[in-house]
Amino acid sequence: MKFTAGQIAGILEGEVHGNPDIAVHKLAKIEEGEEGSLTFLANPKYTSFIYKTKASITIVNKSFIPEHKLNTTLIKVEDAYKSFSKLLEYYNQVKNNKLGIEEPIFKSDTATYGTDVYLGAFAYLGNNVTLGDNVKVYPNVYIGDNVLVGNNVTIFAGAKIYSETIIGDNCVVHSGVVLGADGFGFTPNENGEFIKVPQTGNVILEDNVDVGAGTTIDRATLGSTILRKGVKLDNQIQIAHNVEIGEHTVIAAQTGIAGSTKIGKHCMIGGQVGIVGHIMIGDYVKIQAQSGIGRNVKDREVLQGSPALNYGDYNKSYVHFKNLSKIISRIDTLEKKD
Repeated sequence: MKFTAGQIAGILEGEVHGNPDIAVHKLAKIEEGEEGSLTFLANPKYTSFIYKTKASITIVNKSFIPEHKLNTTLIKVEDAYKSFSKLLEYYNQVKNNKLGIEEPIFKSDTATYGTDVYLGAFAYLGNNVTLGDNVKVYPNVYIGDNVLVGNNVTIFAGAKIYSETIIGDNCVVHSGVVLGADGFGFTPNENGEFIKVPQTGNVILEDNVDVGAGTTIDRATLGSTILRKGVKLDNQIQIAHNVEIGEHTVIAAQTGIAGSTKIGKHCMIGGQVGIVGHIMIGDYVKIQAQSGIGRNVKDREVLQGSPALNYGDYNKSYVHFKNLSKIISRIDTLEKKD
């Protein structure tokens, strides 16, 4: 797949400075650019590399003025970083623009799908499944009964979508994801044996939700486990039954959220965070990696540690944590003087 500088400039609404017919077929970091590759310069720290790069085309800000001779064709844009990101998105759309139905698949007679659909080999579509337009279902995906999938959704290979799940428009579900497995609900009987509580709810992903590889989202006991629009999840996250995550919240890898916790909108949660069940986390909250959250959190709090403290208090305390042995030694010395 090749693109010329002129074609790329057209996509990005940029200006070509150099050869508009020069073509590229791969992407590269500026310091590793080779002939036939496309790169970009956004961080001034990397400016020196533009005079050395062998990349055929480099995307730069309009404000960039070369101080030395260049061996690369420039495409000048308003924001090089955003333009390169837009190009990556466009590249992925072209690369993943699969269409048609491979064989073999299993499709229930009651399953339906819209236009421009791709169904990969060994996909399974259960009873009353509904897929919208431009849905991509990669090989070995399981979609259970009564699942509703919106438009422009991509479900990568090996994902498992349990019954009754609802997926909105423009969502991405990566490989190994499990949506709608039973929540972890058990209750002890008089003999101390744990008896399963039926999990009869479902999972709902609203529009523009991304779910990273290996992430698991459990169905609700009653009602729904809900990810509101624009939520972005990293790989290997566990979300338990009846959790609700607010709009445009982002969560990094290996975080675990226990049942019935409600998380607000526009939150940022780092990797390996543990969050107990049945609490409320406000809007615009920031939680640093490896923190443990065991209480309700107000809007705009910034937390770190386990159990988590206010971010500023944690940093002040950590200075003393590092010097704890010295402080104890000084206290011992003072006590001996007394």
